[in-house]
Amino acid sequence: MCLAIPSRVIRIQDMHATVDVYGAQRDISLLLLPEEVALGDFVLVHAGFAIQKVDNETADEALRYIKQIIEETDDDEL
Repeated sequence: MCLAIPSRVIRIQDMHATVDVYGAQRDISLLLLPEEVALGDFVLVHAGFAIQKVDNETADEALRYIKQIIEETDDDEL
């Protein structure tokens, strides 16, 4: 099973982009994405490819849940 985390597009060059999640950046391919993206858009990434664009509201909600899970997991380890 895979978990796709919404990633914000911070740089676009041709069919490649750089995305950011919680300060971690990585380069991805836009070749499989059926729609255009712009700086600031959120995409779901799988195996180095953007596979779906998601709206800001959906991305923000998912990122809040993920952050909550991380914080609860950190608290449980103490």
